[in-house]
Amino acid sequence: MPSRLPLQRYIDGVAAGERAILARAITLIESTLPSDADLAVHLLDAVLPLTGNSVRVGITGVPGVGKSTFIDALGMHLIRDRDENLAVLSVDPSSPISGGSILGDKTRMEKLAVEERAFIRPSPSQGHLGGVARRTRETILLCEAAGYKNILVETVGVGQSETAVRNMTDFFLLLMLAGAGDALQGMKRGIIEMLDGMAINKADGDNTLPAQRARAVYEGALHLFPASADGWTPRVLTCSSLTGEGIEAVWQMVQDHRAIPNQRRRNQALQWMDELTMLGLEDLFRKNCAVAARLPQLRQQVLEGRTTPFAASRELLKQFDRGGVDWQSAADC
Repeated sequence: MPSRLPLQRYIDGVAAGERAILARAITLIESTLPSDADLAVHLLDAVLPLTGNSVRVGITGVPGVGKSTFIDALGMHLIRDRDENLAVLSVDPSSPISGGSILGDKTRMEKLAVEERAFIRPSPSQGHLGGVARRTRETILLCEAAGYKNILVETVGVGQSETAVRNMTDFFLLLMLAGAGDALQGMKRGIIEMLDGMAINKADGDNTLPAQRARAVYEGALHLFPASADGWTPRVLTCSSLTGEGIEAVWQMVQDHRAIPNQRRRNQALQWMDELTMLGLEDLFRKNCAVAARLPQLRQQVLEGRTTPFAASRELLKQFDRGGVDWQSAADC
């Protein structure tokens, strides 16, 4: 990992849109080192006035739907046809065994990868639920401060906790395929209820007609769900990342939704605060000296069946409660 820069260098570099400094700033906020935490907080506080001016779009979909190629096509539409820039935050699933991640999204976005007005940042999920990396929200803020007007968040795919992306974006887009059978029925109801739009991808060649049929089926299914609080009714469109057909219409759908007043970002800020508070409490809990000393023993007892997980967790919480908040790290105990 490169050495840390002075705080002001990070601030000035991000504000000036320097890609190299932006990349290093993101690395800083993704760091799990306690020594980086304070610097990251001061950096985010300093750039906060420069944030909030982008269109944030979360993009998810079933495996094989072509999320990366869709983003490649959409990004080129924004650059060439609309003369805008964009940042792509692409999250790769981390191995539950090694913790490693391939981070190969740039190889799947061949056109955007060589565009000066496109910033692509792959990040490992590191086991974080919700299809996003732990610091995706902070990364969004840094990209906005660097002047990127469109932020696309590509998630790891539809799963048990995919809906977290909805809590950090303005528009939640679900990509689907024609001929995917009962894919819609098999998806979590919560994802369907929270999406803002759906696009049937790969609607080209012999797949054009099946895509149109799928659109009608999905559109009918979505009408069975109640309208959102802001009155927006999710739309279903078809598109082709290969030919570019329908890509402009998808982005126009995003713009139409953006024109409707809503409180989403304000509510997201409160949810973000609550999440960060819980993460901070968990961190304090694990670093508590009494907890750190007792945890390995209790884990072994649970593993050997000599105590229940319920009893072990209650004892750990009592240890934490008796010790109060311990600001020392476990290494200092």
